[in-house]
Amino acid sequence: MCNLYSLNRPQDEIRRWFDVSHDSAGNLPPLPGIFPDQMAPVVWAGTQGRELTMMRWGIPGPKAYGEHPVTNVRNVRSPHWRPWLKPEFRCLVPVSSFSEYADTKPRKTPVWFALDDDRPLFAFAGIWRPWTGVRGTKKENPDRVEEEHRLFSFLTTEANGVVGPVHQKAMPVLLTTKEECGTWLEAPTEEALRLQRPLPDGLMKEVARGERHDGTAQG
Repeated sequence: MCNLYSLNRPQDEIRRWFDVSHDSAGNLPPLPGIFPDQMAPVVWAGTQGRELTMMRWGIPGPKAYGEHPVTNVRNVRSPHWRPWLKPEFRCLVPVSSFSEYADTKPRKTPVWFALDDDRPLFAFAGIWRPWTGVRGTKKENPDRVEEEHRLFSFLTTEANGVVGPVHQKAMPVLLTTKEECGTWLEAPTEEALRLQRPLPDGLMKEVARGERHDGTAQG
């Protein structure tokens, strides 16, 4: 499952591509590596139209499984996830590339995927929810007290022929056109869920493999 992605496009380009009418995300630097439980930009249908804002990655899962933060959602028929699939709880997660780890020895190898070598914008089909509890690092939350959070996750589906050789179980649901983004944000649930399908192989590619010389992932 995808637990690492990158967003390296300029903020103004993000606003234009996603038809954002209100930006409350602050000054966004390039984000070469976004990991679970970090804050990241999402686009949602706010009170002033589409809004670019910051949310934290990972929605608590079912109580039966300890409510651990879930970053990737596959079973959209689950009673736990159905309430958050309504239009008001759907969001778009801006992305320029994402990573899966090849099962190599002695260490797993990060493999990066994008639409093409230029790494243009696309979106994960996301969901969000409000939640009150303790999240974040000690630096973000020094007293480790309960706070109100806005949390997001995104849908996955079966892997296509590009991702499958690296991670055969699943891949994120990728939205690559403005029409698909509009459907995900606004359409009735059953119509929107038709987008939960693997992207055709010819519309994406592997763009990097391994680590840079400084030891960080090539996001």
